[in-house]
Amino acid sequence: MLWSIIKIVVFLALVVMVTFGASYLLELDGGVRIVMAGVELNLTPLKAVLALSLLILALWLLLKLSALVIAVLKFINGDETAISRYFDRNRQEKGYRALSEGMMALASGEGDVAMARAAKAERYLRKPALTNLVTAQAAEMSGNRAKAEEVYKRLLKDDRTRFVGVRGILRQKLADGDTDTALKLAQTAFGLKPAHPEIQDTLLRLQTGHEDWAGARATLNAKLKHGNIPRDVHKRRDAVLALSAARDIAVEGKTVEAREASIEANRLSPHLIPAAVMAARSYIAQGAPRYAARVIRKAWDQQPHPDLAAAFAAIAPEETPQQRLKRFAKLTNARPDHRESKLVEAELNLAAEDFPGARRALGDLVEKDPDARVLTIMAAIERGEGAADRVVKGWLARAMAAPRGPQWICAKCQHIHGDWSPACEHCEAFDTLEWKTPPQNDVTSPTGIEMLPLIMGDLDEASATDVASVVDAEVVQDPPEEREKKEGSEPEK
Repeated sequence: MLWSIIKIVVFLALVVMVTFGASYLLELDGGVRIVMAGVELNLTPLKAVLALSLLILALWLLLKLSALVIAVLKFINGDETAISRYFDRNRQEKGYRALSEGMMALASGEGDVAMARAAKAERYLRKPALTNLVTAQAAEMSGNRAKAEEVYKRLLKDDRTRFVGVRGILRQKLADGDTDTALKLAQTAFGLKPAHPEIQDTLLRLQTGHEDWAGARATLNAKLKHGNIPRDVHKRRDAVLALSAARDIAVEGKTVEAREASIEANRLSPHLIPAAVMAARSYIAQGAPRYAARVIRKAWDQQPHPDLAAAFAAIAPEETPQQRLKRFAKLTNARPDHRESKLVEAELNLAAEDFPGARRALGDLVEKDPDARVLTIMAAIERGEGAADRVVKGWLARAMAAPRGPQWICAKCQHIHGDWSPACEHCEAFDTLEWKTPPQNDVTSPTGIEMLPLIMGDLDEASATDVASVVDAEVVQDPPEEREKKEGSEPEK
């Protein structure tokens, strides 16, 4: 209603202005005198304005006629579409104007407006390769998934737009959770554009989710070939895929093939801890303890880990605690300041019943970095040295409230895993698991677990520290053989 009133007011204002201008020209004295080729014309101001307007119109018509003559000459010369292009030029201008308005509406988040402008552009341009994409994206923005899928299917019929159609349907299937169909669509899109980074990542994620390790390695090689991944990252992820394949082969009972695959994975990335552990155990099964020790030491130099210590202990399962302590010195001395080296040495001293040595091996971990494993070792040391029950119970109570220490954590979503896996079980991100300490919660627990040390018994004055989160008190990450010897050597609690 308001817009109609505004248009009426503007029209009346234009009529008034034209009327005022005409009356002004009629009352104006003088005129225009034109002398040309012996002909003289005297025009009043009003006639002069009308003559100028007619001259401009004649020039415009002359330009249009000239363009038509040129189009006819081009047609006669063999250009079959010259005349049609001349008459369609105005339609194209309207069509491209509508298309640009649709794209602006799409960028502004106005899905319905964009669909309307795209439909108008299609009527003028008749170029579905341009307008269908805007229509599909506008339909998705408006929540009309059926319309979007219909348009994407139309795009599949044209070789120029087939990839866009496949990609659009792929995104819809991923949103629906239909990974089987999405995998087939991703393979089709990868065949159309193997260098597309988004399609490569999507296909790799779907292949790892379906445990298609061979296909995932081929996709990873394509990423390296087209420069979409650094060479060192490719090498590590290729090792992760090779290790995953080795695990599947081992589950199938093909031990020989599994050993070869695990050794290959370790060769690709010697610092990948699960690959080093599996390769070391493969060497042990083959009767090659020297190669197993070499593999473990190389990975330990990069990052000490309890699984590496367990595999190193499995090299000589029948050795005495003193012999094991001596053999492990080559491993722990490589990274003597690392907390894992200190913990392993303390546990080995416990197994050898050298309780003061175990206390010395822990160093300042009790004060600076106490977790459930450290505090449980301290409880065992106190028990071995004959401390009172209340002291031992106090250490165990603190262990219950202490952090668990380093674990396999997804770097993307921070989900904690009990064991290493090639992809995060929560967000399905590939090769994101890291061995590190999870972030601690600073919120105080209302359960009163912090009071357990005071209830159960006193602790040594030099090692009183605060703790944060609840964990299992039985976190002593020893090899099974070593744990049995400890249990046999320690008195019952």
